[in-house]
Amino acid sequence: MRVVSGSCKGRPLKAVPGTSTRPTTDKVKEAIFNMIGPFFEGGSALDLFGGSGGLGIESLSRGIDFCLFVDKDSKAIQTIHKNIEACGFEAQTEVYRNDAERALKAIIKRNLSFNLIFLDPPYKQQKLKAFINSVDEAVLLTEEGYLVAEHGTEEKLPDAIGHLSKLKEEVYGVTAVTIFGYETGRTGE
Repeated sequence: MRVVSGSCKGRPLKAVPGTSTRPTTDKVKEAIFNMIGPFFEGGSALDLFGGSGGLGIESLSRGIDFCLFVDKDSKAIQTIHKNIEACGFEAQTEVYRNDAERALKAIIKRNLSFNLIFLDPPYKQQKLKAFINSVDEAVLLTEEGYLVAEHGTEEKLPDAIGHLSKLKEEVYGVTAVTIFGYETGRTGE
């Protein structure tokens, strides 16, 4: 596992010890960023199921200014901190050990919004539709932003969730990546 492109290209990333997380492969990571970027001129990202921090760190390497990482697993949090330090991104990040639902409530209270939101929950415990709906209802995604949902191929996400529309969907083995965004901005505003 490594940073695929940008300022930290080629930098190796540590994986979370044990089998509780499933890191995004370099091939899938590169495909995700080819769909949404591949490079950014600032902005902020949320990596809600951080794992090793690979997706958020990749976005920082490609030009995102700030990334907020959340994971409920203490080993994942330790790994995220080590990977952020290895890339020198400490000043551009916040890392929280928290359950994803509680973390979303805290983010909503802080009135934050993001250009990129990564949702990569454990495949067996997916509540992706509910998380995407919460992101939409709280307007956590900027109008031109992308929500990236990584999930098992057995889960089919609808074409629209709230105001968010499915923009792209690709399959890589047992992994599917679905990109959501606002087609023409939020309706009714």
